[in-house]
Amino acid sequence: MTSYNAAAWLVDRHLAAGRGDRTAFRVEGVSTDYAALQRAVFRVQRALRALDVRRGERVALVLDDELAFPAWFLGALRSGVVPVPLSTMLTQAEVAAIVADAGAGVAVLSQGYAGYVDALAAADPDLRHAVIAGEPVGAGGAAPVATHRWSSFTDADESPVAATNPDSPAFWLYSSGTTGVPKGVMHRHASPQATADTYAREILAIGPDDRCLSVAKLFFAYGLGNSLTFPLATGACGILNPRPPTPADVGALVREEQPTLFFASPGFVAGLLDADIPDSTFASVRATVTAGEALPADLQRRFSARFGHPVLDGIGTTEALHIFVSNRIGEERPGTSGKPVPGYEARLVDDVGDLVATAETPGYLQVRGPSLATGYWSRDTATRAAFQGEWLATGDVYTRSEDGFWTFLGRNSDMIKAGGIWVSPAEVESVLIEHPDVLEAAVVGSRDGAGLETTVAFVVARQGREIDVAALDAHCRSRMAAFKRPREVHVVVELPKTATGKIQRFALRNRLAPAS
Repeated sequence: MTSYNAAAWLVDRHLAAGRGDRTAFRVEGVSTDYAALQRAVFRVQRALRALDVRRGERVALVLDDELAFPAWFLGALRSGVVPVPLSTMLTQAEVAAIVADAGAGVAVLSQGYAGYVDALAAADPDLRHAVIAGEPVGAGGAAPVATHRWSSFTDADESPVAATNPDSPAFWLYSSGTTGVPKGVMHRHASPQATADTYAREILAIGPDDRCLSVAKLFFAYGLGNSLTFPLATGACGILNPRPPTPADVGALVREEQPTLFFASPGFVAGLLDADIPDSTFASVRATVTAGEALPADLQRRFSARFGHPVLDGIGTTEALHIFVSNRIGEERPGTSGKPVPGYEARLVDDVGDLVATAETPGYLQVRGPSLATGYWSRDTATRAAFQGEWLATGDVYTRSEDGFWTFLGRNSDMIKAGGIWVSPAEVESVLIEHPDVLEAAVVGSRDGAGLETTVAFVVARQGREIDVAALDAHCRSRMAAFKRPREVHVVVELPKTATGKIQRFALRNRLAPAS
């Protein structure tokens, strides 16, 4: 098989073409060009050799969006080592459980997570070394594993590229899911370029002058593509934000760094619309991309109108690495996920696996394409259920219009059967979001006193507004069939979400369980 290494494709070819002086990353006002990035990658490779990390071994990354992340991620890939980025939003215990599941021999942590080392070592008997990317903050007790500062590893001359090929194991990403049980999703070296050649090129037309800013962090599949794969694929610039994102902070960062492409979740789009930021904030942005949860049509229209550029909603999964159904610039249809990205095929099947051939008939979404994972680490049953030949069963329920636009209805387990008729949570939520007092909404099914399923809504008020439940009910009555209308409305401060920003409807159902 042809020799191929993802890190060499993303970095080395720019140096070979004389583009080493172009800016690869901006982090808190500091620029790193491609030549400096390559030197940082070589330095990581030197560290991996010093720590006796062998090809195929896993290295856990608990890193903020700082230069250490791309350096260690790419350095591991270039050495044939498997980086495993982990969510910095998880607790010590949650991170430790994943490190143990991955059997990582080395963990690399930003300074703010240096205190996790004891917990990681206690959970993972394979852990031999911890590397802290940051400066010392004071003396501590004896560490249970050998602990090093990244600064203790000196710069290195050019390091060799591992003898990998397109199908070689590259990296793992742990999917958060909605059940709280993470699974290690295993990707090949060919996967990042596949997303760049399809979504980034065909939908976004990314070029070397683009500047990419993502609210989603690098440890997400979505954020990894937005901030690392896509800009490096074309010699462009990724703008990294190591801080937890807030609408005000991100708005200021957009004004300072002038990105041309902005990536967010629907919930963050709602927060930006509710924030007191100037309408000119996004003047440099030519398109905003959303994923992670279906973007209600009203939010899409309001954001696009206020900030003066198109908003492209789409659907992707950790298993597919990035977006595979998307709206296109100039062809946006609010309330839909758009059409399949060139290079991917999508289909709908029914309960017995037969194709749904009729337009507007709900079905279970399956996708195939060049960036699909090879399976889940040590999860044979889950792998067989999700990866069906060339097709990935996403767990989403969709319809397809006559003219080819795909509309999200809900997750398999989220659909509601009220009065014997299927109700889409996403459809009801889109109506609730249209009300001027509602910032976010989530809809779930609940059983009434007779044991029948009814629709229940949880809503969050916009800043400075109060929600009148009676007025919201009247709003729903005028815009949807009676069987879809929420029979209960609960006003809450915030909605429970996964690390990827997806609403945890099971948590909302659990709140209703005692009363059902």
